[in-house]
Amino acid sequence: MPDQPAAATVRSRYAEQAAADLQDNRRRQQELTEQLAVLQQEEALLVDILALAERFPGPPGTAHATPGAAEPQPRTAGSSTGAGRKAGPEGVARGGAKAGARAEGRQPLLGDLFVDLLREHREPRLAKELRDELLERHPERTPTPQVVRNTLEALVAKGRVRRHKQQRSVMYELPGEGEGDA
Repeated sequence: MPDQPAAATVRSRYAEQAAADLQDNRRRQQELTEQLAVLQQEEALLVDILALAERFPGPPGTAHATPGAAEPQPRTAGSSTGAGRKAGPEGVARGGAKAGARAEGRQPLLGDLFVDLLREHREPRLAKELRDELLERHPERTPTPQVVRNTLEALVAKGRVRRHKQQRSVMYELPGEGEGDA
């Protein structure tokens, strides 16, 4: 029966370790609960800021990038990609105030500029060529190559631009242009 005191010692160690682990777990839960509360407050503040930014657009000529803007904007690392473009935090459709302000002197949409550039050429154009021409004609507009491709693909999806591959290159043209060449 010499194993009984050893077993009691092992059991008491397990009990002490379990009690310490339980206390540590409860402490960590409390810390996480406090962090969650802070994050929820920050989220509420950011939602309020977004709602205000949508309700009160800045003066004409000032650009402010809000998620869901009608025009693709160059984005910094970690920023939203604009996935929820149809409705804001309150479920209100976005773009109404911006569309009106754009009609009153804001820059034309990037897609419209590309359609205009394609209209001037009879042959299909590469995205890089269109970007270079845009930068030359509109130096204030500096879309990244990815934004250019995304905009052109959005125009293709809307049927405003036609895309086809020529070897390994993707070419863009207006529908009805160069169809007799295929």
